[in-house]
Amino acid sequence: MLRKSWYFLQNSVAGGAVIIAVFSILSRVFGLLRDRLLSSNFGAGQTLDAYYAAFRLPDLIFNTLVLGALSSAFIPIFLSYWQRNKDEAWRIANSVLNVLLILISGLVIVLFIFAPFFVYLMVPGFNQPTRLLTINLTRIMLISVLFFTFSNLFGGILNSFRRFLAYSLAPVMYNLGIIFGILFLVPPFGLAGLAWGVVFGAFLHLLVQWIAAHRTGFRWQLALDYLHPGVKKIGLLMLPRCFGLAISQFNLIVTTLIASFLVVGAVAIYNLAFNLISFPINIFGTSLAIAVFPVFSQTLINGQIKEFIYHFSKTVRRILYLIIPISFIYILLRAQIVRLVLGAGLFSWRDTVLTAEAVGFFSLSLFAQALIPVLARAFYAQQDTKTPVKVALICLVINLVGGIILAQLMGIGGLALAFSLSSIINLALLISILNRRFGNLDLKKIINSLIKIIFFSILMAGIVQLVKYQIAPLVNMQTFVGVLIQFLCAVGIGGLVYLILSLIFRFEEVIIIKEQVLRLIKRKAD
Repeated sequence: MLRKSWYFLQNSVAGGAVIIAVFSILSRVFGLLRDRLLSSNFGAGQTLDAYYAAFRLPDLIFNTLVLGALSSAFIPIFLSYWQRNKDEAWRIANSVLNVLLILISGLVIVLFIFAPFFVYLMVPGFNQPTRLLTINLTRIMLISVLFFTFSNLFGGILNSFRRFLAYSLAPVMYNLGIIFGILFLVPPFGLAGLAWGVVFGAFLHLLVQWIAAHRTGFRWQLALDYLHPGVKKIGLLMLPRCFGLAISQFNLIVTTLIASFLVVGAVAIYNLAFNLISFPINIFGTSLAIAVFPVFSQTLINGQIKEFIYHFSKTVRRILYLIIPISFIYILLRAQIVRLVLGAGLFSWRDTVLTAEAVGFFSLSLFAQALIPVLARAFYAQQDTKTPVKVALICLVINLVGGIILAQLMGIGGLALAFSLSSIINLALLISILNRRFGNLDLKKIINSLIKIIFFSILMAGIVQLVKYQIAPLVNMQTFVGVLIQFLCAVGIGGLVYLILSLIFRFEEVIIIKEQVLRLIKRKAD
């Protein structure tokens, strides 16, 4: 019976999404604990400004090159060769890994040597001590990129085989490594311990996926067959995706640059707020996008357009059903969320207010941020990595111009609002292009669901707001317990209303979830 249930989880989109979502929740919980430890121990000041700024150069290398290969190019090509010749598929995997390692090792050395120059360009608004700390942390964190190169190629292999367990566990291990650094490496090594915690987390991220990839049959080979047609095709598909991710990273770098000229702690507050709103995006949007990507690829390889549209529509509707009510909750309870997760120790009331403001503006585009990974993978499954890049370039300009203007008018909140506006435009452009390409993306059904979801979410929001104000006088809102009680009551009663309305009106998404749960229970009984 357990074997049947595990087979369902590993070999269906919904099952894969469940595995990814469960471990994503666990990872994000540890991520929130990580942020709470950082905020309470250091506050939103110069130390955390330097810490978050130090991620920019390592992330530029990793997200541009490694993630560019695996998220868009590797899986479809690897799967197509696997169906023809397994040995050849493994050789392609090893060649891609070895080429990336040589390239990235060279870039790491260059950035290590010239870190002072690049950091100055990136955060010219930092004072000298904060800039020096950023340089030191950056140099240590660059080591993590080498571990992530191995780890994420293993993740691509596991995704191809729909082995989601180790892939989903890896981010948990990464956050545990960072937490270990905060608690046990900072006391003996000082602030450098923060960066060594990141490196240790990257090593754990690699270790858990290497073990799982080894079980699928992967064996490292000294292969550098960069002229192989499969490797060349991955490289050609990577180029536009790498450019697109470089745009995204440049976006973050310029946002960091703008924030460095704002109040002390602006870089930290922007990142802490973004991490808070990333919680539901990773759990619902990214998990479903990752799980459905192999299905998108396989249906298009087989020419099953109707199957592709069916899975696309169903995935979009599921994400909207979950993410829109969460958006309302984030907007209405943003101060409570910030106080519960970050409001301790050196994290001041001023930090809380600024972070809550940024969370509110980020929340306006939660639906767009959650859907963009699915839309992007719909293009990648067609082996089209150029279109999302063109759209990303347009949205980069919108975000940067909006960020410069709105940051002057609204401070940190303006940066968050500019990001939300560019995300919504990004989504609109992607879905418009995709719909024209396929002629019909089942948009009528998606829009009908969206109208119901918004209506139910507004009713839920009214209940949340009512309960919030009713509970406040009954508890001590100056304490963690009081804020927690208010939050849980408002979310619990509001969420229950949303669920009951969905069941009464036989909303398709909740009926599907109900049927899957009943099916699992029945299998357990058998």
